[in-house]
Amino acid sequence: MINALIVDDEPKNIRILQGLLAESCPDVRITGEAVSAETAMPLIAEKRPDLVFLDIEMPHGNAFDLLDRIMPIDFEIIFITAFDAYTLKAFKYSALDYLLKPVSIDELKTAVIKAKERIRVKNINVQLQNLLFNINKPNSSLQKIALPNNDGLVFVQLSEIIRFEAKGGYTYVHTNDNQKFISSRIIKEYEEILPADIFFRIHNSHIINLNFVKKYHKGRGGLIEMSDEALIEVATRRKEEFLGKFGYK
Repeated sequence: MINALIVDDEPKNIRILQGLLAESCPDVRITGEAVSAETAMPLIAEKRPDLVFLDIEMPHGNAFDLLDRIMPIDFEIIFITAFDAYTLKAFKYSALDYLLKPVSIDELKTAVIKAKERIRVKNINVQLQNLLFNINKPNSSLQKIALPNNDGLVFVQLSEIIRFEAKGGYTYVHTNDNQKFISSRIIKEYEEILPADIFFRIHNSHIINLNFVKKYHKGRGGLIEMSDEALIEVATRRKEEFLGKFGYK
């Protein structure tokens, strides 16, 4: 059984979420509710939850203000939000979950399953630090992304990643210090969250960091040589756009 709290400034939203959880996640037990960051602080200290469903925008301080005040965090979080795409990308970089209002049952069930796994590995403090870092550093070259390793997750600066390579249902992530990480996320998911000014989908199976391109070899689509000596085919339909990134038409 997972002990959980709901923090949301609208009691109606709390009741709706309680109903959805009772229907779809019976192993989640709600042990308390709070309607503000101020009332959430003592409740969290008293109940010591495994999981908190946390609304982002609340009166007298948002979710991030609350988290700053109670760090270090020893519970998992599922954010509830109507935030813009940039902030949603920050959540994805940090391997944290969010639910968009109105909450769907399928997304709720998926988020809870993933939260259970995070509870097992207990890596929330590093994840939250990375999330807050990303939100407070809008310059994409300074941001980090969460990548899996044998112990849990490792956080890598985007500026250190040379390329993403799709193999089967997995994505191999190659960094400039000759490391390779294997992720169960498909390459399309990475394409959606990576900054387009730095990363480019050069082929169905490759996303490259434009800063690590060494050479372009002519051809129908052509080949590019990366700083790690990898030779990657350029999809014909992406050739013109790729060359345009470097001012060549």
